[in-house]
Amino acid sequence: MSARFNVVMSDELNRAIDTAAEESETTKSEIFRKALQLFLAARDGNRRGLKLGLVDPKTEKMQTEIVGL
Repeated sequence: MSARFNVVMSDELNRAIDTAAEESETTKSEIFRKALQLFLAARDGNRRGLKLGLVDPKTEKMQTEIVGL
């Protein structure tokens, strides 16, 4: 079974998602699915005391911590 959602977003965010979809050769729906999976993984990790961030592959140090999810 699947579900449909109506989402209201700013023109700026809509353009950014359009650009990301084009550059990734995917659809906006797939971007939303991946974003929601990332959100749920981040929420689960946060509940377990983990952090979400962007890590430099060379130094393996977190460059940006993503908070507020």
